[in-house]
Amino acid sequence: TEDIRSSGAKAYVMRRFYELMRRILREHMRAGLMTNVMMNSSTLIFVIGNALALAVGAYVYQAGLVTIGTVYLIFNYTNLISRPIQRISQQLEDLQRASAGMTRIRELFATESTITESGRKSLPPGPLSVEFDGLSFSYDTDEPVLRNISFHLQPGHTMGLLGRTGSGKTTISRLLFRLYEPQEGAIRLGGVDIKDLSIAELRRGVGMVTQNVQLFHASLRDNLTFFDRSISDETILGVIQDLGLQEWYESLPDGLDTEIESGGAGLSSGEAQLLAFTRIFLKDPGLVVLDEASSRLDPATEQLIERAVERLLQNRTGIIIAHRLGTVLRADEIMIIEDGQILEHGDREALASDPGSRFSRLLKTGLEEVLA
Repeated sequence: TEDIRSSGAKAYVMRRFYELMRRILREHMRAGLMTNVMMNSSTLIFVIGNALALAVGAYVYQAGLVTIGTVYLIFNYTNLISRPIQRISQQLEDLQRASAGMTRIRELFATESTITESGRKSLPPGPLSVEFDGLSFSYDTDEPVLRNISFHLQPGHTMGLLGRTGSGKTTISRLLFRLYEPQEGAIRLGGVDIKDLSIAELRRGVGMVTQNVQLFHASLRDNLTFFDRSISDETILGVIQDLGLQEWYESLPDGLDTEIESGGAGLSSGEAQLLAFTRIFLKDPGLVVLDEASSRLDPATEQLIERAVERLLQNRTGIIIAHRLGTVLRADEIMIIEDGQILEHGDREALASDPGSRFSRLLKTGLEEVLA
């Protein structure tokens, strides 16, 4: 709401809200009309049934065929039918709702992923090499996001990936996870084409920390392990201590059983970010991608993150996507993306000492301002 108000978009949002409310009102009125028709129809049937029961009972009683007690039984039996009929009408309404839900579920099940999974190869242990070979990709065929991207990152090396917003940095990380398929070229991890890997094997070998951390309404243990019961509490507590979260952990009322609210309510962005780093330590991947992972942190928490990143990148390959200068100073290589193409790629120290390189000019002019 702060963003909406400060941007002057209140009128637009409220207008859209009223439009949606009018649609909901019309649908509720239609649903209410159908409900009333069913209820009134059943009520009318009961009235007619009672009238017929009384008329028939009176007729046979006057004819001397039955006693007054039998007439009462006929009327009472007619009333006993009303409750099952009411239940049937209510169940028909519930069935109609369930049918609409099942229709939507069938549509979801019928939606097939464009990512075909047929690979059975495995990733090698330890740090993974990363190779992009002539890769081109676009979300919309008319607007290419990446064009002929080719580079090779040695196992155990860290690459700082720089570029303006919209240059294609985050798209590279999405392609590494096979969230999308490139139109041209190939991606290899540890010398294996990612198309020859199962999705589960690929994503076990690659870990990622982003600005926005998704947390579940579940215990701290389940949020850190993604509900993997094979990870022991001792392992989790060891990682928490290594990350400097011991003081925060001791403040929790139920330790690892403490319930975390959905979306991380009650946690600062720094604490949520540190939990994301804990997840990566527990996963122990061969390749780590940090996508602006420290851009939302206060200085005190950022020091903890810097120490965590240092430890995380030991004996692992790393790709650091960043706008900020301090984030990429630990990188072995620098690659600058501009308009979906590699503008510059090389050893960080060599580029920094070359006055003609783009990276050297960025260091002089200020990385944050130029790449914003």
